[in-house]
Amino acid sequence: MNIDMWIRALKAARSSAGVSQEGLAALIPWSTSTIAAIETGRRRPTMEFAIAADKALDTGGLLAEMLELVNRERTENWFAAWRGFEEHAVGLRAFEPCLIPGMLQTEDYARAIISAGGLQPEAEVEKLVALRMERQKMLFREDPPFCLFVLDQSALTRLVGGRAVRDAQLAHLLELAGLRHVRIHVIPDDHGEHVGLTGGFMLADLPDHDHVVYLENVARGQVVDDPDLISLVKRKWDSLLGAALSEQASLELITKLKVTP
Repeated sequence: MNIDMWIRALKAARSSAGVSQEGLAALIPWSTSTIAAIETGRRRPTMEFAIAADKALDTGGLLAEMLELVNRERTENWFAAWRGFEEHAVGLRAFEPCLIPGMLQTEDYARAIISAGGLQPEAEVEKLVALRMERQKMLFREDPPFCLFVLDQSALTRLVGGRAVRDAQLAHLLELAGLRHVRIHVIPDDHGEHVGLTGGFMLADLPDHDHVVYLENVARGQVVDDPDLISLVKRKWDSLLGAALSEQASLELITKLKVTP
């Protein structure tokens, strides 16, 4: 089963219930533009959306079951859904408490992270490193999204790959911060506790003024567009940005942490 079949099932369910896109938007907390984007294949549906649509259209859970089958068949490419949102975003906001975000990693830093523990075969490690480097090309295209990153200081001081790799990674951060569309802020150690210590996230601002969140866990990532969760993430983001140093002070801290000038 592919996503096109799922879209046809959604349209058929709407038609049978006599519900327009606008009518469905009035029944669930997703906008008409979001529903249109999903039905034209410009935006991938999330499980939260499928469950809400099932309830609104009284389909007995059919849409959620079908989407689970679609997702199961594409397990190896689970990150593709987020990549689609990321590539079409007009803005990206990311917080990371422990590591440098993948979008900002050097190749050696990424390799050290991906190969940690020896859980991945060497060929798979190199494949994943290459994919991560390919993803970063977004920062250098003609129309890049505005990217705002907030890092905990512990992400800067952790010796990933050793001192030389970490030092090169800090230098890379300073280089990327020189791009007109990239901003980096750091929450200093002496701030103490903050709302981001429970985990990192990425928030994509889409062209239709909608938003999607990417959450990462120990096994795999999750793309979420549930309005209540997005509202919570936005509040967390505002709190984290308020706890962070200014852009200039953050870059000065990164420079200070570098071993070599």
